[in-house]
Amino acid sequence: MRKLISVLLYTAILGLANTGHADVAAAKAMREGDMRKLIFHSTPMASSDVAFTSEDGQEMTLADFQGKHIVLNFWATWCAPCRHEMPLLSALQDEMGGDQMEVVTIATGRNPLPGMQRFFDEIGVDNLPLHTDPRQSLARGMGVLGLPVTVILDPQGHEIARMQGDADWSGENAMAIIRTLTGPAS
Repeated sequence: MRKLISVLLYTAILGLANTGHADVAAAKAMREGDMRKLIFHSTPMASSDVAFTSEDGQEMTLADFQGKHIVLNFWATWCAPCRHEMPLLSALQDEMGGDQMEVVTIATGRNPLPGMQRFFDEIGVDNLPLHTDPRQSLARGMGVLGLPVTVILDPQGHEIARMQGDADWSGENAMAIIRTLTGPAS
């Protein structure tokens, strides 16, 4: 009887693992347009545990977001492609943000809070966080070499995909990919 229970548990766990992998494979196959630049990793990669500063001045890490998929965007106020992309990330958050997925934005480098607030005001973004990585410690720890960079983290906090450069995150293709990763509840 114990052996039967062990076999059933193992099968259930294996089935869940394969389902997660199938979702990534399905999402990868869906890439079109701007989303062709989204590179999925063959296996999830560990993300950084380096602290950054939340918009209220508290120290936090990416582990604070575990439990949901995160679309993590590294940006800066001086970055022209970031100015174009940020409203599209805002639209993704409006449409799909919630218990299953959240867009998290982190300004890396020298980005004073008043300048960040002005940047968001100018482009009409009011639903994304103003987190900062002033010494670029998190960005360096995650191998961010240029801006913008967007990383997708799974609910366990592992990096499953990465995009260098800006993209239309509000487009149907991007939303379909995120929906495939997070499931129908998003």
